[in-house]
Amino acid sequence: MRALNDTDRRLLAAIEDGLPLVAQPYAEIARRLGLAEDDVIERLERLIAGGVIKRFGLVLRHRALGYDANAMTVWDIPDDIVDEMAGRMAACPEVTLCYRRPRRLPDWPYNLFCMIHGRDRQTVADQIEALCRRAGCQDFDRAVLFSTREFKQRGARFARVKAGAA
Repeated sequence: MRALNDTDRRLLAAIEDGLPLVAQPYAEIARRLGLAEDDVIERLERLIAGGVIKRFGLVLRHRALGYDANAMTVWDIPDDIVDEMAGRMAACPEVTLCYRRPRRLPDWPYNLFCMIHGRDRQTVADQIEALCRRAGCQDFDRAVLFSTREFKQRGARFARVKAGAA
């Protein structure tokens, strides 16, 4: 990946609060930056391929859509099958996020994490049980951690912090 130039930096700053909610967001970004739409897309592809942008995704405000309950369900899955189990779980429609993390023994034996959202706690609990049956993980130790408050979610910040800013 070559060094970022000023146009790359301006592009990163333009997308850090999200894409514009219009039919052609890349064209809108291009208009704002005085670039061609193809140039914006090409630059974003290069920034992704070069690892500057690690992930290009969506931050969904689930509570605003009426999904008031969510739980991180964590499992202790044997290391030799954790990737297989993660694939099974991630393929289930109720799983909105699935990832592996190292155990922190002796206090934290869990290595597979899945986020599940629902309109209420009972719905989420039912979805977890259905997930266990479908993925075949019902025999593994797990814990269900319901959220008790919502934190602000947002994407990455790319723009530089000004000197002296906290």
